[in-house]
Amino acid sequence: MPDECTSADLVEFTRRSVEAANRGDFDAMMSFSAPDVVWDLNPLGGLGTFEGHPAIRGFLEDWHANYEELEIAPEEILDLGNGVIFSVVIQKGRPVGSSGDVEQRQAIVFVWVDGLFMRITHYGDIDEGRAAAERLAESRG
Repeated sequence: MPDECTSADLVEFTRRSVEAANRGDFDAMMSFSAPDVVWDLNPLGGLGTFEGHPAIRGFLEDWHANYEELEIAPEEILDLGNGVIFSVVIQKGRPVGSSGDVEQRQAIVFVWVDGLFMRITHYGDIDEGRAAAERLAESRG
């Protein structure tokens, strides 16, 4: 990926990473992230912080293994500038052994550096995620 990514590139790269998650293609997901990427799920209910490809991949594999069907649908993906992407997604799934579905709407903030994401933070509160993303974009300017 080029060192100087455009706004459209970052939005498209973010969309592709979500598509890879839907396919369970963890290699493709990791191809969008720096080796020392941080994935922070604490604002989403204290699910932890994972650092580096092996830890993140392990979490994602475990997460996907809990579902017979899982889909992440982007509702919006916005480039706030300075490498910060704010997104709102709806995650729908059918847990293993269940006939019912679960659904969760959440905000995800991506921090991109040199065409790779360095940090991903999930928020259960959309407004909290948006405010954090806006502050982050401003502070990186």
